[in-house]
Amino acid sequence: MKKNMGSMDRIVRSVIAIVIAILYFTNIISGTIGLILLVLAGIFLFTSFISFCPLYGPFGLSTCKKEDN
Repeated sequence: MKKNMGSMDRIVRSVIAIVIAILYFTNIISGTIGLILLVLAGIFLFTSFISFCPLYGPFGLSTCKKEDN
């Protein structure tokens, strides 16, 4: 897998995931929507750690800085 996420993208995803987790575990969001958001937060954290978003690939997107060859 080639990295396709830049550092700012990774930070934003991590912050969103942490906020969702805090809202879920403090019972501000709950029920089915809470579980769906919690799963989405897990996906955000996972993709942030591996620096790869599978949805970027088919569209040719990348938020990484371009390297000079």
